[in-house]
Amino acid sequence: MIAFLGVISVATGGGDKDEATAAGGTTAGIAATEKADPKAVGLNTPVRDGKFEFVVTGVQPGLAEVGDNPYLAKKAQGQFVVVAMTVKNIGTKPQDFSPSSQKVKDAQGRSFESDSMAQIALGDSDVPVWDNINPGNTVQIKVVFDMPKDAEPATIELHDSMFSGGATVALK
Repeated sequence: MIAFLGVISVATGGGDKDEATAAGGTTAGIAATEKADPKAVGLNTPVRDGKFEFVVTGVQPGLAEVGDNPYLAKKAQGQFVVVAMTVKNIGTKPQDFSPSSQKVKDAQGRSFESDSMAQIALGDSDVPVWDNINPGNTVQIKVVFDMPKDAEPATIELHDSMFSGGATVALK
């Protein structure tokens, strides 16, 4: 079973530990890529996971609904939290980006997956649900999460694939 997962991980290009370094070649603040690090880096700080470099640029909690089109607008079960970021392909081949591989944790430690229908309704991203990012390209992405009204988004765990180690960014 472990060998099977290793083959899938290699095939999807996910989670190269040797590429888990910060922009500029330092490893400061990037330990979260290799292991769970309670000292996550903050907003506007580049982090890397596998073939992607992420920069979380903003968080917008407390939205009851997303989308301007009345036929596509989506109402939250609780509140929508929109996390804005840039994603750059630092590899040498096209790499799939999936918002569903990104996870937000709240202040209570609960984990939340993105809401793909809300993502489509928002329509304010270069990658609405799933797409390739070509080598050297940077895209603007907003990932939408449906969280309870009383939940406080604390961190986001960013992944280049569902099998990668991830990099954690504090959302406050």
